[in-house]
Amino acid sequence: MRGFVRIAAAVPTCAVANVQANVEATLSLWRRAHDEDHALVVFPELGLTSYTARDLFHDHHLLRTALEGLQHLAHIGRDLAPLAVVGLPLRTARGVYNVAVALQGGRARAVVPKCYLPTYREFEEARWFRPGVEVPAGASLDLGPVLGHEVPFGTDVLLQADAAPGLTVGLEICEDFWVAVPPSALQVLAGATVVANLSASNFIVGKAELRRLLAQASSDRGKCAYVYVAAGPGESSTDLAFDADAFIVENGRVLASSTRFAREPQLVSVDVDLERLERERMVTNTFGDCGREHAKVFRRVSFSARDEVSMPLLRTVPRHPFVPQDPATLGARCWEIFEIQTNALATRMSAIGRPRLVLGVSGGLDSTHAALVAATALDLRGQPRSELLCVTMPGLGTTEGTRGNAERLVEALGAELRVISISEATRMVLQMLGHAAVEPEDDADALVARLRQRPELGDVTLENVQARLRTLVLMCLANAHGGLVVGTGDLSEKALGWSTYAGDHIAMYDVNAGVPKTLIQSVIRWVANERVGTWSQGDVTALRQTLFAILDTPISPELLPADADGKIAQLTEAHLGPYELHDFFLYHFVRDGARPERVLDLARVAFGDDYPVIELQRWLTLFLRRFFTQQFKRSCTADGPKVGQVALSPRGDWRMPSDARVDEWLAEVAAYQPE
Repeated sequence: MRGFVRIAAAVPTCAVANVQANVEATLSLWRRAHDEDHALVVFPELGLTSYTARDLFHDHHLLRTALEGLQHLAHIGRDLAPLAVVGLPLRTARGVYNVAVALQGGRARAVVPKCYLPTYREFEEARWFRPGVEVPAGASLDLGPVLGHEVPFGTDVLLQADAAPGLTVGLEICEDFWVAVPPSALQVLAGATVVANLSASNFIVGKAELRRLLAQASSDRGKCAYVYVAAGPGESSTDLAFDADAFIVENGRVLASSTRFAREPQLVSVDVDLERLERERMVTNTFGDCGREHAKVFRRVSFSARDEVSMPLLRTVPRHPFVPQDPATLGARCWEIFEIQTNALATRMSAIGRPRLVLGVSGGLDSTHAALVAATALDLRGQPRSELLCVTMPGLGTTEGTRGNAERLVEALGAELRVISISEATRMVLQMLGHAAVEPEDDADALVARLRQRPELGDVTLENVQARLRTLVLMCLANAHGGLVVGTGDLSEKALGWSTYAGDHIAMYDVNAGVPKTLIQSVIRWVANERVGTWSQGDVTALRQTLFAILDTPISPELLPADADGKIAQLTEAHLGPYELHDFFLYHFVRDGARPERVLDLARVAFGDDYPVIELQRWLTLFLRRFFTQQFKRSCTADGPKVGQVALSPRGDWRMPSDARVDEWLAEVAAYQPE
């Protein structure tokens, strides 16, 4: 798959001061990385000698055999494709340095010394090594005929992949990771997209969590991938313990980790998304601003790698990217979203004075979610829930099931319910328009009967008349009661333009504007399980039962008559496509700026055989066409709180011309050929 690069953190078994054994262990994992199509494999600090050799780092025999081991490793691995980064002590005219050496094609591409040498607590590295910060810019080393006579040496070196311009590797070693301004901070500002840290890092309680926190922060700030690998089993246990910790982080998220304290060799592999990192750097303008202020000149050393990986993809692609898979994380996310929505609405109410809240309830997911938010906002403001005026407006397609759910919801919340039928008003407007579905002698019941007999008469005009009448009713009630109309449309509907312009597209405050359809169900379920039991108003038991019934109801606008058995005839997903696909497309298109080809590639990974390729193409075509053509609705949408990384407010995250053409995107979808 294009735009990805496969990298690994390698944790070999270690033999203290036994270079030959360590070279063989390194070579074994390097070969495995080659067989599995990696571009980069990173080994631990001082891995060719062991980190715990201590005063043997000044032993002539160990230093010589370490260099010979490096030469042997380069020679034997000359035909291995991945760039291998290994650690060893290296003697120079000035003294011994703790270095990372990048090997490929039978020679050393670069040598990067450790900048900062700890001498606190259990550490005493300045006893043996010189600090890398003293190496002058532009320095080189003569490592002989095998490794190379003029090998770049210093902290001013980046490794640039020749056939993958998005892959630039920076190197730092252990303690460099822990200082206030790590070398990697300057490397990423100079263009490094992957930072590799060769560590030994003995383990103490709590250190693994701290390592990940630091790496996540570094990769998030640096818009990069961070590869961390600590010493594996076999290091001396004289006074220390080592936990074989290794992990890879991308843009703040841990993608893969080793099994800590494992006794066998490990290769922790993942496919890093270079295109996503490039996008992050483009949209985060302060990243470039910081680079301008703190620019440092680095030498670029070429190595061979491609920005393409073989399938299957070595990373998880969630089918529901808005919904965390971990239950604890999902619960925390639902709490945050609900707090954002309720507090934002309460703040808007405070700015107005003491408005009543006016809400149209249908018995569907979105209006239910908005009702829960509105009731809680009133609680926050110290206003009784009777000041929430919920209006159910049965029309030509309203079923008893959803209407009953809506009425039970309002009663259980302790809000005021108003029932205002729009069926007759709909008939009158359609008759004024001369609509083909209406005969002069019809009443509303006759109109419904005719639509059941001739469903082809149920066109967009008939549907939109009802949506606009409902909005008219809500706005007029708000005028009459000093109220604020709370919108119900969610993020998924706004992306698709699945609303009626000047109808449900309009509100005075859109509480659901930042929440996608796939996440709304999770939030409602969380409220039912975790929040309603804490409320002092309303009927908790009845509310829970009603919420679970609503969660089980199919998604429908109910603008066309039900079938003869009273069942919902107009199912949104049958016409519009699965919301789980549209939310997936939305996330990757808006959040990551993904090409249509890439969106389809990722969808195939995420959904497997659940959707044939032709179906993915069909629904992505629909998504893109609607996303582009319906921008005019988003351009004049109501205020509403942003809750996540994807938002479509024209005043915030998404500023798009309403007349942008979608043709080129659709052409790429049509031309898609799976690998």
